[in-house]
Amino acid sequence: MRKLLLLVVVVVTGAALAAPSVLGFSLWRLGDALAVATGMGAKLGCSAHFVSGHDREQILEDLASYTPINRRLTLEFSDNRARASLFGLAATSATWRPGLGCTLDIGDTTALDTLVVDRDRAAAQQPPPALQVDAALQAAVATLLAADQAADLQTRALLVLQDGTLAAESYARGFGPDSPMLGWSMGKSVVAILFGRMEALGLLPADPPTPLFAAWAGDERRELTLPQLLQMTSGLDWDETYAPGSDSTRMLFQAHSAANQAMVSPLAHMPGSTFSYSSGTTNLLARYLHDRLGGPQAQLEFLHRELLQPLGLGRMLLEMDPSGVLVGSSYVYGSARDWAQLGQLLLDRGRSNGTQLLSADWVARATRPNFSDNDPRYGYQLWLNGGGDSLRWPDLPADAYAMQGNRGQVVMIVPSRAAVLVRLGWTAGDYPVSAGLGSLLAALPR
Repeated sequence: MRKLLLLVVVVVTGAALAAPSVLGFSLWRLGDALAVATGMGAKLGCSAHFVSGHDREQILEDLASYTPINRRLTLEFSDNRARASLFGLAATSATWRPGLGCTLDIGDTTALDTLVVDRDRAAAQQPPPALQVDAALQAAVATLLAADQAADLQTRALLVLQDGTLAAESYARGFGPDSPMLGWSMGKSVVAILFGRMEALGLLPADPPTPLFAAWAGDERRELTLPQLLQMTSGLDWDETYAPGSDSTRMLFQAHSAANQAMVSPLAHMPGSTFSYSSGTTNLLARYLHDRLGGPQAQLEFLHRELLQPLGLGRMLLEMDPSGVLVGSSYVYGSARDWAQLGQLLLDRGRSNGTQLLSADWVARATRPNFSDNDPRYGYQLWLNGGGDSLRWPDLPADAYAMQGNRGQVVMIVPSRAAVLVRLGWTAGDYPVSAGLGSLLAALPR
């Protein structure tokens, strides 16, 4: 009976985690399914508890949005650790380190244990943004939040900046301006911004020499360029489906190094010819950044000194993998105001508080369509509305572009309206970005 129960549990878990592209898996993936379920529980549960301050009920509810079987996870928390198991099997743990967030306990984590976190970062909290609340816009934001809640879209924060001032914001019960929320793949845009800052400081040539990694020196990957990685046109073979045993689930919930899975990927397309969304590609970029800067400590100091502190993002947190490299594809936490500040940096063409953090030329390149044959509407880890045969978001201007992440996370930048719109939440399916944010833009004062 126990074996039958285990089989049912794992099959259901795997089927749900595989959505939307794959709805099942071979029986030989049962071990991977267990590892993914408990790895997800330990990692996301740890960060939700220690970083976001959620209680066990909220954590399990959020995990269950991926598959109902996650409600059966056993989660245990100690002073600095979360442990997850499923019916007593596949126990997995993650450790919380102050200033670093949570990391799965896989292999040698010495690189994390020896890191020194800048304690002065706590003093770098951004001041409250300038307020110029528009009554009609605030009403539109509150109305959209209420409608999203009624539709079970789980929107938790909506915020609008116009001309650099906070024009409206609204939060679901239990969330507020200081609540750090998981941005998921919006972290990809943060990684790109770090590259822009490196270039501005002369730490990265505009056309870095190849091969980008020594492991690629002996094959056709030696010609791959940073722009191709940034634009997701590298041609590397990558399985972005979230089935047990896929590249993505191994990367996030089973690997010591989040970049290694993509590092060994062969070419599936001619570089530059095909846009293919790949979280593995972003973690290759994070590895490149880590190696070029000089390791985990130098990477951490650069992040704080050159991006978080200048923007006053004292609550923003980028977590690392067990090897000490940023998991830029997925694990970035920030408040709605934090995310808005990053959007404003791009809107202002790289300038913040009188300092040119990114060159205007870099921002222009970052928001330019790629040259792929199938979908040019993607820049440097940024989704573009225009540049293709049709608008990605028909209710928004063609010049709009966005950071986007799983569960409907969006930072929408609209240059023609001098606006940044932020939506954070936990939508199990697709969030109606075009209609929802289009309604806010329509209410924006002209």
